Amino acid sequence: MNEHDSEKIAYILEKLGYVKTDKIENADFIIYNTCLVRENAELKVYGQLGSLKPLKKEKPDMIIAVCGCMMQTGEAKEIIQEKYKHVDIIFGTKNISSLPSLINRHLSTGNTVVDIEDRDLIDNQIDMIREHPFIGYVNIMTGCNNFCTYCIVPYARGREDSRSPESILDEVNDLAKKGYKEITLLGQNVNSYGKTLSNPISFPDLLRMINKVEGIERIRFLTSHPKDLSDDLIDAMAECDKVCENLHLPFQAGSNRILKEMNRKYTQEDYLLLVKKLKNKIPNITLSTDIIVGFPGETEEDFEETLKVVREVEYDQGFTFIYSKREGTKAATMNNQVERNISQKRFERLLDLMYGIFYKNNEKELGKTLEVLVEGPSKNNDEVLTGRTRGYKLVHFKGDKSLIGKLVNVKITGHNSFSLNGDLI
Repeated sequence: MNEHDSEKIAYILEKLGYVKTDKIENADFIIYNTCLVRENAELKVYGQLGSLKPLKKEKPDMIIAVCGCMMQTGEAKEIIQEKYKHVDIIFGTKNISSLPSLINRHLSTGNTVVDIEDRDLIDNQIDMIREHPFIGYVNIMTGCNNFCTYCIVPYARGREDSRSPESILDEVNDLAKKGYKEITLLGQNVNSYGKTLSNPISFPDLLRMINKVEGIERIRFLTSHPKDLSDDLIDAMAECDKVCENLHLPFQAGSNRILKEMNRKYTQEDYLLLVKKLKNKIPNITLSTDIIVGFPGETEEDFEETLKVVREVEYDQGFTFIYSKREGTKAATMNNQVERNISQKRFERLLDLMYGIFYKNNEKELGKTLEVLVEGPSKNNDEVLTGRTRGYKLVHFKGDKSLIGKLVNVKITGHNSFSLNGDLI
């Protein structure tokens, strides 16, 4: 979601005449698009802003802006206004289209300009500079109504609000005409899509509509909440040939007691039943997840339940986190916070287990020929290309750069826990 917001911001600035530079000392405009899900990200923003003070003194006409989720909670905005007075523009997640007027207001007054009001209509999608010429993000909704006790997103992004299917299809058709091969539908909880529309439609029905768009080869979506994952969505994934056999399904914790404290509204048994249904309907599906270690009150027995789920599901990818207290959430006020050294040891045990499972799953791909969408040259070897399978596995292989943006077949010849190696067929 943040990456997609940055694409919109980049488009606005280039329309105003700005050109990207890789050297910060050459910049006339510096903008930080922030996230506050993790405390380290928030602290990094303050550190970066502090480091800009000398540059601002050298170039007083340079504009510094901060936007994104951090600005929506109020506290971060006040800290920046009080301690980082060299910041010129502050705006929120729903004020991106107002950026040109905010720049004009700052230039005309010389004052710091702040705008975090909830005013952008989600259907009024602006154009953007997309990071990839053949892989595109498409917002289908914003906000979240779930209020998991550890999560700040509902306070930063607001309540759920769905785009009209007509607007979404217009954007997808436009991407198809421009040669895009793959799209990822975005929402804090895509399974809740359509509930706020005057003529509600379900997310599975939206998938079926998008699946008919000619030119689009692959459809992905993020993120699914287990409590709203319906049988109809599983059926739609199985029916729609363009929907990739890959699902990100965060379970966060294995203990039913901890899940209740997290306000996740499902049990371990509910979650494992969903996984069973998915694997029965889509036998070659790959699964990824989010896991929090050290949530307040987590015991060794609770943590063992998390390991149990990981062993049973056998994920292909996973995003693991040590619990981070976020002010403004219910979990931040809980008294039974887990000591950091205990959380760290559990975290390391979890990684050891998951990396072994990733390795075993990738080993199963040896000898298979897989379809790969070529994304570009490898970061470590310019002679090697990289791309993703439909199951979102990263594949490295030798090939000509003319293949970038194309779907190719690769025979898998090697692997580690995080990627595959192969030969172009």
